[in-house]
Amino acid sequence: MSQDSPNHEAIAAAKDGVAALAILAAASCGSKGIRVRCVAPGLVRTPLTAHITQGEAALRASQGMHPLGRIGEAADVAAAMEFLLSPASRWITGQVIGIDGGLATLKVPGTRW
Repeated sequence: MSQDSPNHEAIAAAKDGVAALAILAAASCGSKGIRVRCVAPGLVRTPLTAHITQGEAALRASQGMHPLGRIGEAADVAAAMEFLLSPASRWITGQVIGIDGGLATLKVPGTRW
């Protein structure tokens, strides 16, 4: 395990647990008209990520890892959530929506995170 990502195993397990909960809740609650979606944002510029986003070298490395060539902004996540809360998403349930600039497409096949 890298010192750059302490507790990565716990974080990955928690993320997969939330994703599984969303998928199973959607299956259980769909007949009641309840839709369940899970948003999985990637690296987003926030005060909690300042240690990455304010350092030029770390920021460039993070940007280089993303197929879109940049890290996310809060507005990117908010726009997706706004769509998911709108009537336009009425046919979407049981999905984990990655808002990560394509980073998940580079992960090891067969893993979610």
